[in-house]
Amino acid sequence: MIFEQFSRIGIIPVVVLDDPKDAAPLAEVLSKNGLPCAEIAFRTPAAEEVTRIMSREFPDMLIGAGTILTTEQADIAMNAGAKFIASPGLNPKIVQYCIDNCIPVTPGTQTPSEMEQALELGLKVVKFFPAEQAGGLKMIKAVAKAFTDLQFMPTGGLNASNVKDYLMYNRIIACCGSWLIKRSLVAAGEWAKINALVKDAVAIVKTVRGAGVKR
Repeated sequence: MIFEQFSRIGIIPVVVLDDPKDAAPLAEVLSKNGLPCAEIAFRTPAAEEVTRIMSREFPDMLIGAGTILTTEQADIAMNAGAKFIASPGLNPKIVQYCIDNCIPVTPGTQTPSEMEQALELGLKVVKFFPAEQAGGLKMIKAVAKAFTDLQFMPTGGLNASNVKDYLMYNRIIACCGSWLIKRSLVAAGEWAKINALVKDAVAIVKTVRGAGVKR
């Protein structure tokens, strides 16, 4: 089950790449350091090819597509090898399309009404976006009392300083964020710095969730 994999990994890097040549080196850094997952944001022309390269050359990694705004984008991402779909908001058309095609999907939610709609569509896991700007962990804990069947994957404003607190709450299966794979570091070829950020993230997850984290 893909959501069980999310839970074991703990932190899902959100990746925005401008050049497909960086796909394989980045996937190697993630995989080698115990974070075998990436949500490729479909915000650049390179996203489709990045997804294809990572999925082909690192088949054991959990590669998905984020910032998906249309069913056409979902098709492109899945054809490129994506194993899950994420979107910034809750678009019922996209969610139903993914459900009908057996594609794991985590739409973005922020309000109780959106969370209720997600449950109505049959979802058990949603994103909470943008997390920090929308009230952060306090907000998640507040709405979680009403929506006892929902689990959350917060994204937006998370970083090395606050992600541990999120991970400690048992209704959060994983956290997503772009602080690990900074676009500027990739463009500059700062692989040593990225390597260190990934190691730090894995150490945080291991501290909170113990031996379930792969090293």
